[in-house]
Amino acid sequence: CFVWLDMEHYEVKDLTLQLIRELLDEPGLEDLKAGVVIQAYLKDSRNDLADLIAWSSRRRNPIGVRLVKGAYWDYETIIAQQNGWPVPVFERKEETDANYERCVRLLHDHHTEASACFASHNLRSLAYAIAYARSKGIPDNGFEIQMLYGMAEPVHAAIRRLGLRLRVYAPVGELVPGMAYLVRRLLENTSNESFVRLRFAEGQELEQLVRPPGVDRLTDPGVPLARPLTLAGKPSPYEPEPLSEWRRPTARAAMAAAIERVDALGVCEVPFVIGETTMMTETTIDSVDPTHPDRVVARSARCTSGHVDNAIAAARGAQRAWATQSASERANVLFRAAEYFRTRRYDLAALQVVEAAKPWTEADADVCEAIDFCEYYGREALRLEHGAVVQSPPGETNRLRYQARGIGVVIAPWNFPLAIPVGMVAAALVTGNVVLFKPAEQTPAVALAIVDAFKAAGLPSGALSFLPGVGDEIGPALVEHRDIAFVTFTGSRGVGLAINEQAAVHRPGQRRVKKVVAEMGGKNPIIIDGDADLDQAVPAVVQSGFGFSGQKCSAASRVIVLGSVFDDFVGRLKGAADELNVGDPRESNTTVCPVIDSEAHVRLVGVVEGAGAQGEVLVSLDVPAEGYYVRPTVVVIDDPKKPIAVEELFGPVVCVIKARDFDHAIELANDTDYALTAGVFSRSPYNIDRAEHELQAGNIYVNRGITGAVVGRQPFGGFRLSGVGSKAGGPDYLLQFVEPRVTTENTIRQGFAPSTDPEAH
Repeated sequence: CFVWLDMEHYEVKDLTLQLIRELLDEPGLEDLKAGVVIQAYLKDSRNDLADLIAWSSRRRNPIGVRLVKGAYWDYETIIAQQNGWPVPVFERKEETDANYERCVRLLHDHHTEASACFASHNLRSLAYAIAYARSKGIPDNGFEIQMLYGMAEPVHAAIRRLGLRLRVYAPVGELVPGMAYLVRRLLENTSNESFVRLRFAEGQELEQLVRPPGVDRLTDPGVPLARPLTLAGKPSPYEPEPLSEWRRPTARAAMAAAIERVDALGVCEVPFVIGETTMMTETTIDSVDPTHPDRVVARSARCTSGHVDNAIAAARGAQRAWATQSASERANVLFRAAEYFRTRRYDLAALQVVEAAKPWTEADADVCEAIDFCEYYGREALRLEHGAVVQSPPGETNRLRYQARGIGVVIAPWNFPLAIPVGMVAAALVTGNVVLFKPAEQTPAVALAIVDAFKAAGLPSGALSFLPGVGDEIGPALVEHRDIAFVTFTGSRGVGLAINEQAAVHRPGQRRVKKVVAEMGGKNPIIIDGDADLDQAVPAVVQSGFGFSGQKCSAASRVIVLGSVFDDFVGRLKGAADELNVGDPRESNTTVCPVIDSEAHVRLVGVVEGAGAQGEVLVSLDVPAEGYYVRPTVVVIDDPKKPIAVEELFGPVVCVIKARDFDHAIELANDTDYALTAGVFSRSPYNIDRAEHELQAGNIYVNRGITGAVVGRQPFGGFRLSGVGSKAGGPDYLLQFVEPRVTTENTIRQGFAPSTDPEAH
C-alpha cells in the first residue's frame, strides 16, 4: 500500500506537511510507504523540500516526494494581492522552471534519503531530471517519471523506449470531481506558456523550448513590509491594512506571545478621562473574561451624569480651537493613531481575545479595521477640505465649505470593541468635532487603548472625553444634553430607537436639531439557489453564521434554500457545524467561542412560541463559573408556520428555510424589519442580477460570505430598522459630521477699499 498526500492550496501547505510528519511518526506506521507533493512554483518550496528530506532521512522507509510545478497560480496570486500579502508563487514561468531544476538537484543529491518522483509534461524539466540523475550515478530505475493519461502521448512513448520508470495517472471515483480535475489539467497544459501547447499545438522548435531557464537569481519567499507613517502632505492612495497570514508560523508565534503578555498583566485599571483629569470613581465596573467568568480582566470607572456635565464643559473649551485646525493637522492625528495601532497590533488583538472572547482571526481583523478607519477617514477629510463644486455664473462666486457640528457622543458596542468605536470617534474628530466617548461596559480595557492612541497622536486635551459607565445610568444624560449636536451609536434595535426618540426632543436652551447615526443590526439571509456550488456555499454559511459565535450584526441567521438542493445542503451544513472546534479563543484553531453575555439572541423567521412571526427570542443560559461554550445549532424550518419550542434553541443559531423557487426565496429573505446584509449563491447570471436588485439589504454579497466588510471596499450599513445614516467606511460617511455652508460673493467691482489686515497682500 502506498499513500500520497496531495498538495493543493497554499493555505493548507504547512498543515499538510505537518500532518504527514505526525502521521508517519505514529507507532506502527514506521514502515508505511507514503509520499507528499512539493510544488515548485512556491517560493518556499526549496526550503520545505530540504526540511522534508532531513526528516525523511531519519526514517527506516524514506518518504516519497512528487515534484510538480503547481496548478493554482492564478488563485494564489489573486488571493495574495487581494489581501495585501506577499505573493507566494514565482511570478514568471522561467523562475518556476529554474526552481524545479533546483529542487531536482536537491532530491538527487539526497537520493537515498527520499524517493523522487518527477511529475511534468515539460520535456526540458524531465530531461534535466534524467540527465542530472545519470551524472550522479543514479540508475534509471532509481526515480520515477509521472504523467497524466492522455496528455503528451509522444513523450510517454519516448520515456518507455528509454526504459525509465513511468507512472501514468488518472482520476478515479465520482464523475463530476473527476471531470473538474481533468478540466483543470487541460487548462494548465493549454495555457499560453505551457510546453504541451507550445510544442504539440503551435509546433515551436524543440531547441527553443529546451533551452535553460533565463534566471540569474530566484526570488526569496516574501516578507511583509512595514507600512510607513502616512503624512497629510503627501498621502499614498488608500489601501486596507493586510490581515495576518495565519498560515505563516511567525504570525502565529507573535499572537501566542501577545496573549501570554496580556494574561500576565493582571487586572487592568480603566479610569475616566475628562480634559487633564484621569481618575477612577468610588464605584467601579468589572469586565470579565467570557471564557473564565471568575477572572476579572479590567476594572473601570463608573461615571455619572455629573461626569457628563464636566466632560461637556471641557469639550466646549476645546471645540473651537480643534475645529479651526486645518484638515491636514487633524488628518495627521488620525494617521499617527493608525501607526499607534499598527505597532501594537498583536497586543491589541490579544486583549480582545481575553476581554471579548474573539478568535484570533476576528481580533486581528478588528485591529486592521481600526487602522483602516483612521487611514481612510484621514484621506477623506483632506478631500472634503476643498468643499464641493457648485455653479458660479459670471460676476458671482459661490463657495461650498463644511464646518464641524460641535460636540458629539459616541456610544460603542462590545462585539467590535476597537474598530467600530475608532471609526465613529475618528470620523467625528477629523471633521473638527469634539467627542464624549462611552465604551461598552464589557470591554473598557480595549476602549482605553483608543484614548491612549489619540493622546499619543497629539489630540488636544478636552477634544476626547472617555466616560466608562452603565448605559442606563449615563446614556440619557449624554443623549439629552442641550449642547450635544450629534449621537453616533452601534448596538441593539431597542437602544437605538430609544436614542433616536430621546434625541428628537427639543430641550430648553437647545439651539439645534440633534443628528443621530445609528446602526442596529439585522436578521440577515443567504439564498442558496438550485445550481449553487455547495462546496463553496457551505463553508461560507458556516463562517457567516457561526464565526465569533454569530455575534456580528452582519452574521447570517437565515439560510433560504431551494427545494432541489435542500436536503443535500442541510446534511452538509450540519456536518460542517459539528466539526467546528469550540473552545477557549486563546487557542489559535478555535473557530467558535462562548457567548459574552448570559443571554443569547436567536434570530428566526417563522412562528416561534412566545414571539411574533419574525420574533427575536431571548434564550437564558445558565453560565457556570468555568464559562459556557456554545455549540452551533442548525434549525431546519421546512414549514414556516410550524412552531418551534424555545428550549430547543441555543446560540449561535442558523435557521434553514425551504423555498419553493427563487421568487419565494427572495420573498422570504425580504420578510423582515431589517435590511443590513444579504447573500446569494448561484451560477445563474439572471438570478444573481435579480438578487442584486430585489434583495432588501444595505450590503449584498454574491457567491461569498456576508461578513467581513472592508473599509473603502464595502462601505457598511443598512436601512429599514437596521439603522439610520450613511455607510461606515464609505465616501459619504464624514458628511454626517459636518454642516455645509455656502458663501456667495458678487465679484462685479464694488470699489473695494484696501484691506486692513497687515498680512494681506
